Amino acid sequence: MTKTTAPSVTRIALASFIGTAIEFYDFYIYGMAAALVIGPVFFPGGNPTTQALSAFLTFAVAFLTRPLGATLFGHFGDRIGRKTTLVASLLVMGVSTTLIGLLPGYDAIGAWAPALLCLLRFGQGIGLGGEWGGAALLATENAPAGKRGWYGMFPQLGPPVGFLLATGSFLLLAHFLSEQEFKDWGWRLPFLASSVLVMIGLYVRLALAETPVFAKVLQQHQQVGLPLKEILKFHAAPLALGAMAMVVCYALFYISTVFSLSYGTTTLQIPRQQFLGMLCVAVLFMAAATPLSAWAGDRFGRRPVLLIAGSAAFLSGFLLKPMLESGSPLMITAFLSLELFLMGATFAPMGALLPELFPSKVRYTGAGTAYNLGGILGASFAPYIAQRLVTEGGLAWVGGYVSLAAAISLFAIYLMRETRDNRWV
Repeated sequence: MTKTTAPSVTRIALASFIGTAIEFYDFYIYGMAAALVIGPVFFPGGNPTTQALSAFLTFAVAFLTRPLGATLFGHFGDRIGRKTTLVASLLVMGVSTTLIGLLPGYDAIGAWAPALLCLLRFGQGIGLGGEWGGAALLATENAPAGKRGWYGMFPQLGPPVGFLLATGSFLLLAHFLSEQEFKDWGWRLPFLASSVLVMIGLYVRLALAETPVFAKVLQQHQQVGLPLKEILKFHAAPLALGAMAMVVCYALFYISTVFSLSYGTTTLQIPRQQFLGMLCVAVLFMAAATPLSAWAGDRFGRRPVLLIAGSAAFLSGFLLKPMLESGSPLMITAFLSLELFLMGATFAPMGALLPELFPSKVRYTGAGTAYNLGGILGASFAPYIAQRLVTEGGLAWVGGYVSLAAAISLFAIYLMRETRDNRWV
């Protein structure tokens, strides 16, 4: 039996942070690969636009299956514990990502290639669906009074780190490999490297004890037979509002990264290496916004912070067309920095807010399902929709999509009550 230790703040932070870092690393290396190479490798027929749309549809598959993963892992997380479920979700996620790096292309196995790619994206979605809810609970259920927002920041720091790892790996490939070498085999290396991150995550998590909040649930035999049924029967409104609140976070991230990368390197003809460098600068602003927003959430409440950040995100949609269309690397970097700063500002409070919406006995299922339902609304088809919008109506329509996503989240936050002072029950 694996020995458990009393968790230190450092171990809690690392264990909750590393899963979301791997999550965004895995999803963003796929997003970059979808923008750059998945189309030609797995969908060689058709023009570049058709290839890009097909690649972005495979990107959506994992988001569509994430709520299923959230309910599956949430069921066991609320029945047997957070720790065991977090280990299992990390394994499913890591194996699926590594196998994508080993999957032959269309030229080698024909139609089996895109079919198996979708299957592995399905597996990624299942594993990732169970990841965030457990990581957020690991952090917040170990938090001292008045610090749930700050502790809930730990998993929210995963995205900028995962993003930098992903972007850095593709920058290295662009530096050391030719374009043909990258398309032939180089793009696979970041997927294979994910296995190393997963092993580190497993090492950290296997040494953890159960959270004190859920240990109390176990001690008092308060587990629910079917957590999802309990959520839908008694907590449907918080589930829906939580999912809607997440929409703006996802839309900001994937429009300003995956779609912008595709648009910048194709339509604007900005070299891939240069655009990836611009994104690396921009993501630093997301990393800076995360602790600031988490601190403000503990100080002033989740709701006012999210209302202010969401309003700024709504207005930022009107800047997308003039700043991207300018073609100026400086203007584009400024826009990407603004969007990712706002992503960090809207995302950080969610680490505490979503768990605070649900009681302990169904918290894993509720928080994880809300988080991942928001991904369907805000991220699954975001690059695809943006690609269609820019083709049909231009960049102004893409900006309108960002503003609409922000409006949905603002509406949900407006309807919510403040959760900062909610007691764990």
